[in-house]
Amino acid sequence: MLILTVENLSHSYGERTLFKNVSFNIETGDKIGLIGINGTGKSTLLRHIAEFDGGRDPVTGEPGRVVPNGACVIEYLEQNPSFEPGASVIEQIFKGNSPMMTLLRAYEKALEDTALHPEDKTVQRRLIELQQKMDQHFAWQLESEAKAVLNRLGITNFNQKMETLSGGQRKRVALAGVLVRPSDLLILDEPTNHMDNGTVAWLEEQLQKRKGALLMVTHDRYFFDRVINRTLELDRGTAYLYAANYSGFLQKRAERRELENAAARKLQNIYRRELAWISRGAEARRTKKKDRVERFAQIEAAARAKVNRQELEISSAATRLGKTVVELDHVTCIYEGIEYIHDFSYILLRDDRVGIIGPNGAGKTTLMDIIAGKLPPDTGTVTVGQTVKIGYFSQHSEFPDEDERVLEYIRDAGNYVMAADGTYISAAMMLERFLFPPELQWVPIRKLSGGEQRRLYLLHVLMEAPNVLLLDEPTNDLDIPTLSVLEEYLDTFAGAVVAVSHDRYFLDRFAKRIFAVEEGGTLRQYPGGYSDYEEILRLEALEQEEDMQAGLRNIGSPRSSRKETGKQAALEKEVSEGSGPGCGTRTGLTFSERIELEKLEEQIAGREAESKMISREIELAGTDFEKIAKLSDGLSKIEKEIEKLTERWLELSEKDG
Repeated sequence: MLILTVENLSHSYGERTLFKNVSFNIETGDKIGLIGINGTGKSTLLRHIAEFDGGRDPVTGEPGRVVPNGACVIEYLEQNPSFEPGASVIEQIFKGNSPMMTLLRAYEKALEDTALHPEDKTVQRRLIELQQKMDQHFAWQLESEAKAVLNRLGITNFNQKMETLSGGQRKRVALAGVLVRPSDLLILDEPTNHMDNGTVAWLEEQLQKRKGALLMVTHDRYFFDRVINRTLELDRGTAYLYAANYSGFLQKRAERRELENAAARKLQNIYRRELAWISRGAEARRTKKKDRVERFAQIEAAARAKVNRQELEISSAATRLGKTVVELDHVTCIYEGIEYIHDFSYILLRDDRVGIIGPNGAGKTTLMDIIAGKLPPDTGTVTVGQTVKIGYFSQHSEFPDEDERVLEYIRDAGNYVMAADGTYISAAMMLERFLFPPELQWVPIRKLSGGEQRRLYLLHVLMEAPNVLLLDEPTNDLDIPTLSVLEEYLDTFAGAVVAVSHDRYFLDRFAKRIFAVEEGGTLRQYPGGYSDYEEILRLEALEQEEDMQAGLRNIGSPRSSRKETGKQAALEKEVSEGSGPGCGTRTGLTFSERIELEKLEEQIAGREAESKMISREIELAGTDFEKIAKLSDGLSKIEKEIEKLTERWLELSEKDG
């Protein structure tokens, strides 16, 4: 069923047009993902649809309509949600003027009053009356669901005032509200930002089950792929709608661009013929028809528009890296009695690709600050090599002066950068590669969108030519096209990379090792990317369940007595050492072979993770046959390595018995 129609929405400010004549329908069951480079107007488009007034653009007054099909209830999660001053968490959840929301707010207020004044008969009567109304309107389920969602999002004090919460907590309260309140259309602007992996997976499941329509911006590509069934792309002011999730969108967009390129080539041929005709000279020009001259002007403008397509490029060379990179020796960090990092040691290698995961507040950023030298550890040492040049892309963009012009800010990092091919690229040219055209380069930083500021900050970090990159939540506020190019840059980056991220796709794409921050500040290492980490956890859970079942089956057996267990353990030790009854010479692994076997398991897992990532790249390469051939060669080499490593592993495993 049709929910609403968007007709010819446009938005511009000054000479800059964000989008023009955007039109599409939203129907029940649609789960639409909005995609585009930061600064193209994704958040603006969401806001227009959420705040439509039935006629013109609510911000600029430009033409365009959002036409609902009858009564249409919209719930909207902004990037930075507002809140009612003085409202409690539960009051914020049940905001709105509908009878149900008014009743729920009144009931929660009566509960609070009763707790404060338990002897007040008037308060007691009021609570009883509201309880009866809750029964009549079947409101208990909604109230229970709201508290369950808040708990799942880490909000447990329902009467806490909104102004006392952090920005991240406020957004989670706002998210809980839009999920709980009934709506025909749910609009979410980057709901997964600053969420840990577990919460992202939970939200993904909730939205998959949701029956109403969904319109959303997210930079989490696995999330996008698993939730979305239609993709709306904003590209240079024009909207393109695809009946596909993220994977399907990549393929369909490649097909569209191939057609555009073919049309552009044809247009260029026409342009050359027209140019030859129009250039015959002043005498001949008098005889030229006016309509043909006008036609030439139109073709010229169209040809230039086709040629001027900009794609984001990241190209720079890292500073040469010596033997010692960063060495952490028994590092510990304690804050207000909580141990965030516990006795952590690691030697960072020159080509390391490490992903760090863990729940919010676990100490991931603390570890990054220690590596970067911004925070000294409470115990232990951090040794940084003499040739190391760290580039730290922190969670919050660091602009000393937001009134500074874009180009001036980049020049602070360097007037030129040397590309991988040895050529020098100016700051202005690098800005253009990062999709900051000349007219934007003289704009004050504060006038850029949040996403554009993050892209600018990333360029500033890379312009300094680091050889160790620390990326703290790089997928927050960076758009998908920028992330894709950043990942390609990391493929050839001549140095070590450590990244904190909740983005499962990003971790699978770049990481060869995962550090998981566990309870008590312990960091546990896993080979491969995030999917490999999840698979290891799944297998461990299965193993624990099997051990538990085996233990339950053995309860009550005479052999389970302490005495018999002690005897059995002693016998097993004797057998393992080759000194027990009936034992001959031991034929197990030597110590060095056992170490080799453990390393082989890690190496095989790492190579298999690389194989998976290359296979994904081949799938996404579309019709880029040169890239596919190059990737296929690399995949073939890795598969041969896996085969060789597996043969040795089998040999040692058989010897181990």
